[in-house]
Amino acid sequence: MSALESYLAPRRQRIEAALEALFPVHPPHPHRLIEAVRYSLLGGGKRLRPILALASCEAVGGDVDAALPFACALEMIHSYSLVHDDLPSMDDDALRRGRPTVHIAFGEGLAVLAGDALLTEAFAELLRAAERATAPLRALRAAREIAEAAGLRGMVGGQAADLAAEGADADLALVEFIHIRKTGALLLAAVRAGALVGGADESQLRALTRYGECLGLAFQVADDILDVEAPTMRTGKKVGRDGERRKATFPAVLGLPAAKARARELRGQALAAIDGFSSAADPLRALVRFVVDRAAGE
Repeated sequence: MSALESYLAPRRQRIEAALEALFPVHPPHPHRLIEAVRYSLLGGGKRLRPILALASCEAVGGDVDAALPFACALEMIHSYSLVHDDLPSMDDDALRRGRPTVHIAFGEGLAVLAGDALLTEAFAELLRAAERATAPLRALRAAREIAEAAGLRGMVGGQAADLAAEGADADLALVEFIHIRKTGALLLAAVRAGALVGGADESQLRALTRYGECLGLAFQVADDILDVEAPTMRTGKKVGRDGERRKATFPAVLGLPAAKARARELRGQALAAIDGFSSAADPLRALVRFVVDRAAGE
């Protein structure tokens, strides 16, 4: 087992257990709705956003127990976004993580409601965490940043721009505009929220912000490359879906070799941003290498 996997495995287990506890099998709620929520939330995934929150907290010497509710809320928001992105009115995908998407498995109406439930419960979890926090102002700041990253200025705004750009002739500026918001904003919020809850000072927060910006963009570049090159067995999604829909992607505007070079460049910038951190930040270093190396041919 690699050093990264040794780090990831126990944290994934903690995150999975915490998410499971938030949505028990037999709550006093509509059973089919809970099934759809659990199907989307507990059906696998890299858990990158919650792990980034925990790793960022640890990098500044914080207590991961304090960061865990924020990590769970981030994953709930991410899962809601996937459920809604897959809908026929959005990206119209039938496969996610190697399984039928939620609207295929449960129907479109229940998929919309499952996404709504995940988003709403995420903010309930953030507010519960703020109520319990020993530093409530830091917790509220972290919650606000997650909210902003998920909304008009972040993920939702990026998704709207992505839909508008489908089939159009996009340039690099537009692609970056879309993906800094659609993908990068929540990844950056994960890093910053973990750091804030962990007690980061302003210098640490600036460095981690730069790291998160570079990692967020690198993740999307890598994801775009994988959509072109990786088989369904590896990605859990249909190959070449972005090209079919004429999406605004990095390979589409740069070509594959230049997109891979851009991913490597962003990896270097992310690593440089946290060069002054101790070995406590090694998981963050390993994560950005993992994100890029899975797609950049290294």
